[in-house]
Amino acid sequence: MGGSVASVARRGQVMEVDFALVGHQDSWRAAADVLAVLRGPERTPLPDDEIKDILPWIPPRAVCHVEAGSIAGVKARGLYIDSFIPPDRLEAAYMHENIARVRGAAAYAIKAGAKIVSLGGFSSILIEGNFDQLPERHDTAFTTGNTLTVGFIVQGIKKMCALEGRNIRRSTLLIVGATGDVGSGCARCLAPIMKRVLLSARNVERLRRLAAELQADGVQVEIATDVQRFSAEADVVICAASLASPSLLLGRIAPDAIVCDAGYPKNLSPSAEMPGARVFFGGLGQITGGLRFAPDFHGILNRHPFPDVVHGCLLEGMALALEGRFEPFSQGRGYITQERVEKIETIAARHGIYLAPLYNANGPVEEGLYCQRECSRG
Repeated sequence: MGGSVASVARRGQVMEVDFALVGHQDSWRAAADVLAVLRGPERTPLPDDEIKDILPWIPPRAVCHVEAGSIAGVKARGLYIDSFIPPDRLEAAYMHENIARVRGAAAYAIKAGAKIVSLGGFSSILIEGNFDQLPERHDTAFTTGNTLTVGFIVQGIKKMCALEGRNIRRSTLLIVGATGDVGSGCARCLAPIMKRVLLSARNVERLRRLAAELQADGVQVEIATDVQRFSAEADVVICAASLASPSLLLGRIAPDAIVCDAGYPKNLSPSAEMPGARVFFGGLGQITGGLRFAPDFHGILNRHPFPDVVHGCLLEGMALALEGRFEPFSQGRGYITQERVEKIETIAARHGIYLAPLYNANGPVEEGLYCQRECSRG
């Protein structure tokens, strides 16, 4: 492709790669935009049917260089590597094929000399923290990035409760996808400060183990595999299920419930009817020290209404690179604790990586809440 990223090695000069970000696109529109930049502005955009034919044949590869800046004055250089998993092939039927793509992306990062690699989106879900499935790593560390993701979800919930004037200690929390790495991490961080906790996931044995862990700390917990059994009882909801597409229907939901959609792809179905619910997209951070792409992928790799907003799973790798800590900070299922979350939040904040402004499909959340308050006063 004409606009491909230049080789990491140039005429004997080797670019030092502090970090690599492994991801994939969650829609055909996003995939088309990536291909358009790679092919170059002089090429005519491909028709949709050709994009769907071509994408599965593209091997994992770097699509751009990334430079992350810190408010502490340091910079880290890296690569964004797309695994080119087709957006319609995230289901279990394609698991082996997709794991092979993640392994290919990991091999690319290792060969490029990346010191730390963040696995974004389904990349970490497919591996499930079992880094032994990845190629021999030499001096490259891998992280799922889930600990910082949990930190931003929890911060977002607390911020929304404050904006809504909600007493979080009197609230009932429902976590959908509760036994996953992100869901269970959110449970450990939020359960101690909630009145009641409802856990929903597909695997009942994992639900029972997580419930027992929380109950041992005095938390009031209930479990169910049918999320609609709980949805009307919760006034705070975190959607962190591993879904191949936005297909989650919560059913009847409490009026004015705060709902955090933290999935990638998003969890909530566009047809979900939740009148009065306060929905926001969770797990996102903003890098205030600056983010540069070459070629320029602004608005493509970070498709958000605010500048330099990135998913927490990818920001964790950048934060660790800026800190000079090249270690597998997040790995495996069930190791995310409040202490670990606070540690990565401190590292991120030291470099100007904070919770992103809250937004949903309709735009910024805080502006909408401000307008609602002002209108009600009028």
